[in-house]
Parts: sequence; C-alpha cells; structure tokens
Amino acid sequence: MSAPLYAHSVNALQLHHTSLCHCQLVPAPLAHVVRRQCAACATAYRSNRESVALALIEHEHQLVLIQRTKAPLAGYWAPPAGHVEFGEAVTHAAIREAREESGLNIMLESLTGVYTEPDRPTANTRMVITAYRSHSLSGAPVAGDDAGDIKMFSPGELPLQPPPPGGTPTDYWVYGVIQELIAPWRRPPQRVLRLLK
Repeated sequence: MSAPLYAHSVNALQLHHTSLCHCQLVPAPLAHVVRRQCAACATAYRSNRESVALALIEHEHQLVLIQRTKAPLAGYWAPPAGHVEFGEAVTHAAIREAREESGLNIMLESLTGVYTEPDRPTANTRMVITAYRSHSLSGAPVAGDDAGDIKMFSPGELPLQPPPPGGTPTDYWVYGVIQELIAPWRRPPQRVLRLLK
C-alpha cells in the first residue's frame, strides 16, 4: 500500500521578525512566490531547516533527471527538486519545482520518503528532503530554472556518478539520499516495472 500524500506547510510557526536584526518581516512577491523579507535590507528569510521537495518523475517509462547547476552537487544528475517557500504545501512545491526545472506537469502518486540531514555543530542549517513518486501528465521535457540539462533514463541505464570529490558534508548526504531514491532504476527493466506496480 502506498504511503499517503501529506500537504504540510513549511511555516507551522509564522515568523514576524528576523532573528539577527529584529526588523519586521514583510511579504514580498518574487517571481512566482511570495517570500518574507527584512523590511530594512530586503534580505529574504529562510528557516534554519531547509525544506526541500523532490519529485521522482516517470515520463514515457523513463526516469527524468536534470543536471544541477547549483550546490549541492552542481554538475550531477538528480531528480527535480527545490526549496519549499513559506506558506507553501510541500506537495505543491514538488509539483511546482518539477514544472520549473523539467517543463513537465506531474501528478504525485505516493510519498517515497522524508530525509533529515544529520545535525552538525558547524552547520547553520539542516536540510529536510521530502521525496515523492510521480508521473508526467503533460508538457515536454525542457531544462529550466536551476537545471542545466535534462535527460530521460530507461531502467538499468542511469549514469554512474561517483561521490563528489572534496565535497561538503551536505554534498555527501544529498548524494546518498539521491542514490537511495534512484536505486530501483538501476535494476534490470522487468524488475523495475514490477516494483513500480
């Protein structure tokens, strides 16, 4: 039985002032979203927990991967993913990021997993990745937003990507999460099809 989809909002606690300068946070439209930013310096505020929504997209029986252009894992192939904005449901963020980075409109099928980055004394933030299994409904695969390229991979044909040399702890953690999520697609075609049913 598939795990249920949860439409959690990233800001269960509404923040009204920055933690550093104590200036008031005001809503500010930015592209397709509204972010809270400092009224004095216009710095956009993010929580110390980076909530990320990720979509494993099946398109025409292939897995959609984009080539990342930003850290973590710049240059690596990975499923479309991005930050959940304040007040945005995680499910909505997964659908939005998929559309922005891959050009595909998708339907979420099930919750694949929630991954929390280990706490580190030297880190200012901890990433939380919520991953969903999905399939495309419409659109054409086109790299956009933070994606430098886009490709579809058949079962058993995923690119071999070694751990990032000289990467940060976050790089290695995200790398491990992605490898776990795409592992079923490394298996022979018939095995993958059975797992997806």
